[in-house]
Amino acid sequence: MKHLEIELKTLLKKEDYIKLKEYFSDITPITQNNYYIDTCDYRLRSNKIAMRIRTFEDSAELTIKIPQAVGNMEYNQELNLEQAKDSIEQALIPDGLVLQELNNRGIQITEWLVLGCLTTVRYEKETDIGLMALDESHYFDVTDYELELEVADEAKGTMDFQSFLEKNHIEYQKAPSKLVRFIEKSKKD
Repeated sequence: MKHLEIELKTLLKKEDYIKLKEYFSDITPITQNNYYIDTCDYRLRSNKIAMRIRTFEDSAELTIKIPQAVGNMEYNQELNLEQAKDSIEQALIPDGLVLQELNNRGIQITEWLVLGCLTTVRYEKETDIGLMALDESHYFDVTDYELELEVADEAKGTMDFQSFLEKNHIEYQKAPSKLVRFIEKSKKD
C-alpha cells in the first residue's frame, strides 16, 4: 500500500504529555516496536529514505518513507509476526512492494543492518483537525514525548495544529523524525 503522509509534530515536555493524556483518556494505547534498517554506511539515509519494520501485538509492517515536495510518500508492506521476526533476526528484507520500490530507484542492497529498536506507546484518535497521535518513545537511555497530527492539507493543518497547541498552552518544539533522533543518539553513545 502506498500513500502520501503529511505530518506535523512537536516534541513535548513531560508535563505537557501528561496533560494531553487526558485528551486521549478514551483511547487504549498501542505499543509498537520500530526496528530501523539501513546499511552500515547509511546508504538509504544518504538517499533520503527511511526504512523500518514496525511490530504490534499481533501484526507487523515493513515501511519506507521517501520525502516529497510536501510530506512523505509511504510504502507499507504487511508482514506477519514470524516474517517480521525472521527479517529482523536475519537482517533480510522480504520480497514485495518495498524491495520493488527500492529497485525501481536503482537501490539494490544485499547487506542490511538493523540499527536497533525504538519502542513507542501511542495514543491515537481521529479529531476535527486530523489524525492525532500522542507518543511516548523509549530508545537507548532516552524517553521522549511527541504529538503528531496527520493532515490532508499542509497549510490548513499547520494553522489548526498551531491553534491546538496555543489552546493547550504547549510550546512548539521542532521534532526531527524518530529515526533521526534514534540515529543521533546512537552516534553519541
